[in-house]
Amino acid sequence: MTAIFGSGGSSERRGLSIAENEALAAEEARYAAQIGADFEAMARLFADDLVYVHSSGAVDGKATYIERMRSGALIYRGMRKSNVEARVFGPVAILTGIGHFDVTVDGKETVARVLFHSIWVKTDSGVRFVSWQSTPVPVKT
Repeated sequence: MTAIFGSGGSSERRGLSIAENEALAAEEARYAAQIGADFEAMARLFADDLVYVHSSGAVDGKATYIERMRSGALIYRGMRKSNVEARVFGPVAILTGIGHFDVTVDGKETVARVLFHSIWVKTDSGVRFVSWQSTPVPVKT
């Protein structure tokens, strides 16, 4: 965990703790940055060691994820979430819910409806997005 918390020990030992509303606000800021193609905001919000697992199974890090959006290969036209729950463990917040994303991938418009985990960590330099994992919502037959 030294990549997240630095060499001085864990954030929890130094007394840092994330509040549920901080994590939810950070997630909202991330959605706004992605829809608005605000790459500077994404660079600030995303941890350097971000692991982003798309519902397709593709995996990106911070640099590759931002570059895919910057190049236009990945465009978020709309991002909504529902049924969001937050669990807080000291400096770590785990958000779960359902995402509804209007996205263009490699020129093809699609709508993704996914179940997700979004993980945020509070560090000395702020709240950082460290991990995302999503899977398509099962289709009911």
